[in-house]
Amino acid sequence: MEASPSAVATAPTGRNGTVKGKTVIADSVVSAIAGIAARETPGVYAMGGGATRALGAMRDKVGRSEDPSRGVKVEVGEKQAAIDLDIVVEYGTPIADAADDIRSNVTDAVERMTGREVVEANVSVLDVHVPGTDEDEGTQESSRVE
Repeated sequence: MEASPSAVATAPTGRNGTVKGKTVIADSVVSAIAGIAARETPGVYAMGGGATRALGAMRDKVGRSEDPSRGVKVEVGEKQAAIDLDIVVEYGTPIADAADDIRSNVTDAVERMTGREVVEANVSVLDVHVPGTDEDEGTQESSRVE
């Protein structure tokens, strides 16, 4: 992922008064912020499509950590960001309301933390999760032999 420089920032610090410099925020940072904000939204079960989630689940088991940017694609410029989110919603969740809430949470978090204006936050609902249908939800394979 590439880093995108922000506009030249000035700060009233240092011996000579104002210090000029450039702040660089990597795309991966914006992806992580957006992914965490989206996951915190009620009704979101998971992020990413089927293959992405399966590969990520294997990585999570091996690495013991979840990738916060899974299911998130970003384009970050000097002053703006565009974000695409792939999600799975919980069954019974009003999808239009959830998408609006996700857009709002992600936009607020990214703008507050990076100073970039979010010009687009696209939400793609790829699946619906029905409780009790995952293999990892309390169902254990019984052994055929003792």
